[in-house]
Amino acid sequence: MRRLTRTVAAAALATALALVGGCSSDSDKSESGGGNGGALEKVTYLTSFGNFGRDSYAWVAKDKGFFKEAGFDVDIKPGQGTGSVIQTITGGQAQFGPIDLTGGILQLGNGLAKDFVAVAAIQQRTMAAIVTVEGKNIATPKDLEGKKLADTPSSVVRNLFPTYARLAGIDGSKVTWVNGEAQSLMPMLGSGSVDGIGQFVVGQPTVETVTKKKPVILPYSNVMQDLYGNALITSTKLAKEKPEMVKKFTAALLKGLEYSLAHPDEAAEILKKNVPAAVPAAASAELQLMAAYVRSSNSGTAIGTLDSGRVAKSIALLKGAGALKQDLTPDQIIDFDLAPKA
Repeated sequence: MRRLTRTVAAAALATALALVGGCSSDSDKSESGGGNGGALEKVTYLTSFGNFGRDSYAWVAKDKGFFKEAGFDVDIKPGQGTGSVIQTITGGQAQFGPIDLTGGILQLGNGLAKDFVAVAAIQQRTMAAIVTVEGKNIATPKDLEGKKLADTPSSVVRNLFPTYARLAGIDGSKVTWVNGEAQSLMPMLGSGSVDGIGQFVVGQPTVETVTKKKPVILPYSNVMQDLYGNALITSTKLAKEKPEMVKKFTAALLKGLEYSLAHPDEAAEILKKNVPAAVPAAASAELQLMAAYVRSSNSGTAIGTLDSGRVAKSIALLKGAGALKQDLTPDQIIDFDLAPKA
């Protein structure tokens, strides 16, 4: 990990501060094309948040022609987190995008969102975490008591924290949360104005570069092992009316994901070509760290699969922790007919 961190140390600050925006490449746009020689179907895709390395697989699917081969002309736009991605897709301004699946369960189960379904897993384990740095006297979850943490109000890390706190033995009333924007969180941690931030585990190389201190990571997956990470969603309407279209898009995106994990340096350069603010070394490092979360622990299981039993366990865990107001079944949030088969 030290070697990997040193690789990105010279460049990652720019990634932390400047990757929310992006622009679409014309590499897979055409008036006609696709596998059947007909016109490409226009699709708007949202990233999970900004254009960090963890989302570069969509750009890879576009640049390598995977979307075009499947019959799509894809406009990639930077997403703004789980709640915003759901709202944009159900509102019809975009057709696909990844959200944190646990965040989606919380949104649906608490009546905050509806009319969306997940059709593929991006990460088989949640990457949500509290990140701090050495010198804050935080080594275990219990050490968060009496500390100040920062995150965006709609972040899944922040919204899932009460459940994490209960399961990790933390008195959540003793933890103070303050608001911060995505690009300001790491500088806030580096300046000492907060003791920790909500972050994905793959962000640790950038955290070290920005703060000039060694990160200390408290992954939520340590106490919530059944939770998935990001999952690709679409609207319930599109899933019902165009199931084959959804399957084709999903397959092309997952092909980009698999290629990115196998070729992280190339994927990072593709991201840089499409998003000038991207720093290839940092993007490649994120992909290398993310690989362990994308690959299933079950040998031979295809990328993207979703297991009904695991989703049911996640729902039960959240319900038991008092985080859900309504009962849910896996079929209410996952369209298993459209998801990749194990």
